[in-house]
Amino acid sequence: MKIGFFTDTYFPQVSGVATSIKTLKDELIRRGHEVIIFTTTDPNAPEYEEGIVRMPSVPFISFKDRRIVVRGMWDAYMIARNFELDLIHTHTEFGAGFLGKVVGKRLHIPVIHTYHTMYEDYLHYIARGKVVRPAHVKIFSRVFANHTSGVVCPSERVITTLRKYGVVSPMCVIPTGIQTKKFEVGEDTAAKSKQLRTALNIQEDEIFLLSLSRVSYEKNIQALIERLPEVLQVKPNVRLVIVGKGPYEEALKQLAYDKKVRNKVIFVGEVPNDQVALYYQSADYFVCTSTSESQGLTYLEAMASGTQLVVEGNEYLDHLIDDPSLGVTFPTDDDFVPALLSYMAENPPKNQAILDKKKYEISVENFGESMLAFYNETIAYYKKIQATEKQRSTFDEDSKTKKHRRLFKGIFH
Repeated sequence: MKIGFFTDTYFPQVSGVATSIKTLKDELIRRGHEVIIFTTTDPNAPEYEEGIVRMPSVPFISFKDRRIVVRGMWDAYMIARNFELDLIHTHTEFGAGFLGKVVGKRLHIPVIHTYHTMYEDYLHYIARGKVVRPAHVKIFSRVFANHTSGVVCPSERVITTLRKYGVVSPMCVIPTGIQTKKFEVGEDTAAKSKQLRTALNIQEDEIFLLSLSRVSYEKNIQALIERLPEVLQVKPNVRLVIVGKGPYEEALKQLAYDKKVRNKVIFVGEVPNDQVALYYQSADYFVCTSTSESQGLTYLEAMASGTQLVVEGNEYLDHLIDDPSLGVTFPTDDDFVPALLSYMAENPPKNQAILDKKKYEISVENFGESMLAFYNETIAYYKKIQATEKQRSTFDEDSKTKKHRRLFKGIFH
């Protein structure tokens, strides 16, 4: 199968969307399929990349680390046509996404779309939420999704939201998978974890809470810092380590000072990709109070690393964390402290059999298999629709021809 991915974000840009796209691409290629990526230019990208078509772009409004296509669309169309794609998979609702839909229509092939981002959680970035409203998001998402052959939803939360928006296109929940092998515990993991904790100045008897994400307002890291004093009243040996970079870092540091817990909060910044697993494995608990996640790759990475999670729940996470040995979810920010303290007190043992089963569920292998099944179903469905429309068109033409013949005979009878 030949598949074209159309996306406004891809490596070297760092994001959950870029990671999931590359993960899927690599898995599809491993399975013998061909993938070509149509995406934006990036000043940090190599001059030549096999299988990647970059179109001239500019930074997106309010998201300067994201870009949007402005030119090169005809060239991209010609490349897609020559490549003889079987299916197009769009990963953005903007520039490259619209192009993917146009190309699909011109080539008469199905276009499926993954709805990666819950845009209502990000409206504050655009004129502080005063220009684009939730109602606009609802209309825009409905129109875009309903003009595709099918929609991939990374979680139940996404499919529920899109149904409320009025999306009627075929939808399928396919959680994003990860390379679980990258997070396996090795023989030297214990020694490396000890070195990392020493480097962070975390003592052996201290409890290491890890927050790992983009450091932005919608990730709600502020809820962890605001409630940390309550945790410390019961567990004074707790340390909160915040890994990641973003526009909200200085505000969070000030909040830690204001709450008089600055000495208990460690801001690490961004870490190299090959060190991420070690941070998960070195932590006692992965904690998160974000409510903006549609798929949450960090949850999967923490789980694959064998780290127990204490996180704010939703439909997706409540289903993912379905055994106490994996972790626990809580309903709201205010429930974080009692949930964490209770879970630490219970201290449920880890269960390798349950973890192994869960690791397959969240694996890239399962992800690729599920996506291919949806691709094949969509292609079959599209061909059936096309055949029905062709048959209807032929019937209409025959009816017109017969009508014209009757009129012709009537005139010259």
